[in-house]
Amino acid sequence: MTELAQPVDVIWWITAVEIPVVASLFWLHWRMRSELLTRIEDQRSRHDADCGDLRADLADFKLDVARNYVSIPYLKDIEKRLTEHLLRIEAKLDSPLKKEPVHD
Repeated sequence: MTELAQPVDVIWWITAVEIPVVASLFWLHWRMRSELLTRIEDQRSRHDADCGDLRADLADFKLDVARNYVSIPYLKDIEKRLTEHLLRIEAKLDSPLKKEPVHD
């Protein structure tokens, strides 16, 4: 028989092929994990910034609506009605409590 027909030595196979392949797979996994964690952190910071921008834009929009779309007479009417309600509540609180007669 020729030398090509001889079985491959197991130790040589492990040393020459399997250890570098396993090390490469470990390195690949480690690198993918670190890149994923970096991307997640970037996404989180972008999301927080976008939420802050959205809140600021919403506050600006509310202010714009309050300034431009609500009429002054309407606001005065609302203020008048609220004041009347508060005065009625205050009058009820200021009135002496009626005591009911105690039945023996």
